[in-house]
Amino acid sequence: MRGMGPQLGYDSINFSAAAVTFCRLGYYDCVSNCSSAFPMANVNSAQDQLAARLAVVQARITAAAQNCGREAEEVKLIAISKTHPPSEIKRLIGFGAVDIGENRVQEAEEKIAEVGREAARWHLVGHLQANKARRAVNLFDVIHSLDSVDLARRLDRLCVEEGRKLAVLIQVDLGHEETKSGIDESELTHLVEGLGPLTRLELTGLMTLPPFFDDPEQSRPFFRRLRELRDELAARGTFPGGKGELSMGMTNDFEVAIEEGATMVRVGTAIFGERAPRH
Repeated sequence: MRGMGPQLGYDSINFSAAAVTFCRLGYYDCVSNCSSAFPMANVNSAQDQLAARLAVVQARITAAAQNCGREAEEVKLIAISKTHPPSEIKRLIGFGAVDIGENRVQEAEEKIAEVGREAARWHLVGHLQANKARRAVNLFDVIHSLDSVDLARRLDRLCVEEGRKLAVLIQVDLGHEETKSGIDESELTHLVEGLGPLTRLELTGLMTLPPFFDDPEQSRPFFRRLRELRDELAARGTFPGGKGELSMGMTNDFEVAIEEGATMVRVGTAIFGERAPRH
């Protein structure tokens, strides 16, 4: 797929797409020349800044998809709200966000109680400890971080008890960093086979979190490898929904991930701004 080079900044976005998004949000008259009003420097209130950042990310997704011959609708934006308050999440949902991602079960539990379980599709994108599995089953629509047969069996049993099904993605550790979870690709087939008898879990795809690089092009081999693994599984009929999801790409590198086939991108800082410090 064709590379985009350096990541797009606020001064080089697709202003037309962003302007359309703003018009849909009701901030501008679509018949006016509103692109000149778009730069972040002219957006004042915190609420308008949040809407502007969302519009920028949506425009970047559209541009990245078009750059490699894809439709923007093929890519689901998951807004990662880690450390950001429920009030911000509510505003973002008001601007049209549908999918919200959290890294920690306990933090998500508090936020979901305030925002509303049915207000969005909730994704767990961080590591899931076995002792928090029951809460995760009740809180989330999708878990991106399945990394063992034991955890899969526990989730399946809890889903039986709770009377529900659960979409899961397997997290594959391609970067081999000590601080990150996931299974080695050599263990992927074993885990997929272990899911076979589990009737309450639906394997929908794969997820990866590569090392952080200043140059997003350095993430490309990791994204490409995950796509290859997904394609191998899809060829064996692994995913009931068809081709299988690819959850990959964050604020720094999601355009490259889209070029390599991402169907879910997990974006936090580019939408919410820098994270608030944890106390």
